[in-house]
Amino acid sequence: MNTILRKSILGVAGLAFTGGVFAGPVAAHAAETTTHAKPVSVTVQGDKLIPHGVQGAQSRIDLNDEQTKNVKAIIAATKKAGMDERAAVVSIATALQESKLENLGHLGDRNDHDSQGLFQQRPSSGWGTVEQITDPEYSTTAFLKGLKQVDGWQDMPLTKAAQTVQVSAYPDHYAQWEQQAADLVAQHWNK
Repeated sequence: MNTILRKSILGVAGLAFTGGVFAGPVAAHAAETTTHAKPVSVTVQGDKLIPHGVQGAQSRIDLNDEQTKNVKAIIAATKKAGMDERAAVVSIATALQESKLENLGHLGDRNDHDSQGLFQQRPSSGWGTVEQITDPEYSTTAFLKGLKQVDGWQDMPLTKAAQTVQVSAYPDHYAQWEQQAADLVAQHWNK
């Protein structure tokens, strides 16, 4: 095997491992508060918010005032970045999976890494300082910057677009939040 190919394979394996080690404790914590629902059908809004339909069973949680405030902050940052409703759906679904839309500080014993904020971004991975990644506007903008770099993200399933940015050990888990994320964007986009 030539050196370049071997280094490429090892680099991808390293990213997958790092993402898995990072996401495992967070996903385990997140699963504790999930309420699963039966698969739902896509409504008329689906063309713009859910262009590919939802994948698999959908989860839904009740949001408190802080979580709703974070939804509004994600939508505002998406608009400020000049991106559309679909980008907001991807962002909100990602934050639902990573933090249940809670602006988490370091999780201590429940997480042996430095992941923080709505998107569980890591200062050690170059996402920004702790102060930056625990700011909902900054963390959303950082996520969207990563999303913009994914060729064709608009035309791929939500979970694939989110996974390409997040590099999670649980790449399919983002899909379960698509309907709730779309509902939240439909509810708050024009407010």
